[in-house]
Amino acid sequence: MIPGYRRDGDYKYRRLKQHNYILVKRIYISLTLIILLVKLTAAQITEHALGIRFGSVYGLGTEISYQQGLTSNHRLELDLGYSSDYEYMNDFRHNYNSWTFSGLYHWIKPISNGLSWYYGPGGKVGIWSNNLIYGSRYDNGLFLSAAGDVGMEYSFPSGIQLALDARPELGLINHGSGLNIGFAVRYQFK
Repeated sequence: MIPGYRRDGDYKYRRLKQHNYILVKRIYISLTLIILLVKLTAAQITEHALGIRFGSVYGLGTEISYQQGLTSNHRLELDLGYSSDYEYMNDFRHNYNSWTFSGLYHWIKPISNGLSWYYGPGGKVGIWSNNLIYGSRYDNGLFLSAAGDVGMEYSFPSGIQLALDARPELGLINHGSGLNIGFAVRYQFK
């Protein structure tokens, strides 16, 4: 019993009891929400990785690779690549140059300590040019392709990450379809 109040139907007693019940309920709900938010934000620690990806011909060679962690098992990978090559055909030199930008979304599945595999969809956009030396022909254009990605990676405790992946690409505009197999070395940091 609360001092100064009668228990037998006193209006002030019932009102104070109801007020205390609402106050305790608000405190309980607030603490529950705070604990849930702390747990959710702890699960979404963003990690970054920066390095180089060595790809096959459809990946246009070497790419600068950046990974941005979105949650504990999702991330975004962005790759910027450049390729320059030439070949001789019929005593004429053909110069090929291209820039590409790839964006991929990954779902990450851990296998064991440091070892995981990943998969996800993405796309690639870029520009290319073809210059025929000793002639007057010059072509250039924009290309676009849809891509998928599946691979395995191992993260060392020192922050070094090694990855091997296969990236099937479906050419949509001015780009061939094929399989881009790559090996990446990245450094992870927070």
